[in-house]
Amino acid sequence: MMVEVFGPGCMRCEQAAKLVQETIIKSGRDDVGMTKITDPNAISARGVMMTPAIAVDGQLKCQGRIPSEKELLGWIED
Repeated sequence: MMVEVFGPGCMRCEQAAKLVQETIIKSGRDDVGMTKITDPNAISARGVMMTPAIAVDGQLKCQGRIPSEKELLGWIED
């Protein structure tokens, strides 16, 4: 499983990335990875209109906000 965090590197995007990393660790799953997408062209090519945005296995789950840890765990455990 791959979790992608989209954002140019602003404070909110960094907070989202940190939350994703911490949530992956808390989930106890070693088959979940995370990558950050910071290139504006790559972000828009994926259909992201607002950052931070998060996708799980290529499916956009949220954009323009930082999700709760509970939401993230639900997406990871699905």
